[in-house]
Amino acid sequence: MRFLYSLAWLLALPLAFLHLLKRARRQPEYLRHWGERLGFVPVPPARRPLLWLHAVSVGETRAAAPLIHALRARHPDYAILLTHATPTGRAAGGELFGGGVVQSYLPYDFPPLVWLFLRRARPVMGVVMETEIWPNLYAACAHRGIPLFLVNARLSEKSARGYGRFRALAAPALRGLAGIAAQTESDARRLRDLGAVEVEISGNVKFDVTPPANTEEIARGLRDIFNGRFVLLAASTREGEEALLLDALAGLEIPGLLLVVVPRHPQRFDGVARLLEERKLAHARRSVKHPLPADTRVFLGDSMGELAAYYAAADLAYVGGSLLPLGGQNLIEAAAAGCPALIGPHTWNFAEAAEQATACGAARRVADAGELAVAVLALFNDPIARERMREAGLGFAAANRGATERVMRMLEQYG
Repeated sequence: MRFLYSLAWLLALPLAFLHLLKRARRQPEYLRHWGERLGFVPVPPARRPLLWLHAVSVGETRAAAPLIHALRARHPDYAILLTHATPTGRAAGGELFGGGVVQSYLPYDFPPLVWLFLRRARPVMGVVMETEIWPNLYAACAHRGIPLFLVNARLSEKSARGYGRFRALAAPALRGLAGIAAQTESDARRLRDLGAVEVEISGNVKFDVTPPANTEEIARGLRDIFNGRFVLLAASTREGEEALLLDALAGLEIPGLLLVVVPRHPQRFDGVARLLEERKLAHARRSVKHPLPADTRVFLGDSMGELAAYYAAADLAYVGGSLLPLGGQNLIEAAAAGCPALIGPHTWNFAEAAEQATACGAARRVADAGELAVAVLALFNDPIARERMREAGLGFAAANRGATERVMRMLEQYG
């Protein structure tokens, strides 16, 4: 089965690079570092034992931060290679770790490319964040005796059905891992059903992510810009959600309401700005350093790495990707900042965290954009309820910390 899979990759490689060209129309960074996608990983100038972590995009890269900090503290003589699949993930890694790690794209899962990658990098251990199952890569690590771990693993029902169609490939890959640390018992059960044998429950390392040191300073600056207005943050919004929110909030009678929109993907910043211009909504952009005019209705957060500060500066937040069937974005960040959160019906990417957050009162679930507008008005009129949600969020985040240490205990069995 893996032979047929590899043959399919051989035939698909030209299409993969055509896909990069297509993506580059909106994000030119896709044109860079093509050699890395063929296995030509940069090698650290001073040859040291190397620990390799793979974090596909922005969310996984930020989630990897506590783990990388722990590895660097306990193994200061080791180099760290951090691989990605997207330019935004790579950019996030650069912001978080600077020159403290070597960065590269992960090669496509074709045996010669994987072989070249491992031959050049020579990692003593590999860690894959969340759910990335690459049969050839996993098999090559097992063949070379490189212990490979899947950590902070999550597997939704939808993803489990998708992988289940290729169980003959996924099951041997999972069985060849040195260890798996799943976020929840539900994730562990689905991984076992897919063929995994030894699965530990670690919790979600995203609870251990700490905001950048300058977060409060940035938040104070944002609050000065917002000048005491009631701020509804639309955080990590995905395509199509901004229009839904603008329609739903248009008739709200909230004096001084300021909608702050922070799109999930930076390549969409200009597109959201065009949407606001088309609707003739008075708006300002974070990238344009001017005082906020009194008639401004929408503030576009077109900056990277400042989401924690936006949460700290907001009165209330909608966590994006959940009004449309996109799985939802990370609501843990809102809870950790003490920001009351509203979430839509589609939160399978953070299913257990969403259920726990709503159960403890840190978040409220709404069925659609209309219901979200009703909830915004109700919470605007009830500051005591907002304060209760704030305190519940802080308690929820604090109670769930510790996953990084549990993952580290598993990794340290191998060195």
